[in-house]
Amino acid sequence: MSEKIRTHHDLDVYRRGFDAAMTVFELSTRFPKEEQYSLTDQIRRSSRSVCANLAEAWRKRRYEGAFISKLSDSETEATETQVWLEFAVSCRYIDRDAAAELYRTYDGVLKTLVGMINHPDSWLLKAKK
Repeated sequence: MSEKIRTHHDLDVYRRGFDAAMTVFELSTRFPKEEQYSLTDQIRRSSRSVCANLAEAWRKRRYEGAFISKLSDSETEATETQVWLEFAVSCRYIDRDAAAELYRTYDGVLKTLVGMINHPDSWLLKAKK
């Protein structure tokens, strides 16, 4: 945390999650039409939810429980995205190497989120006295 973090946009984990979600979107544009309301929708929603929940967590830093809860939601969405990536590879919608790179990106996001969950004190807003 060498730079001053003012908003969720300043978080490296948010930027990595956002970039990964955009890559998921680009790759999912090639999914077959019959997947539009299933796998395409699911993987897009979960990948975007990683960032949405992280942004909500950032705004809830006054309350440790709420902060951790939203980070946990972000964590589960990242893991869900990894599952959908596995399905996309098995269905041959995404190249295995491209999916593996994204999977590793989400592993990094998960590692950061777990670190934030395990050490919330360094992220929480301090009450003014």
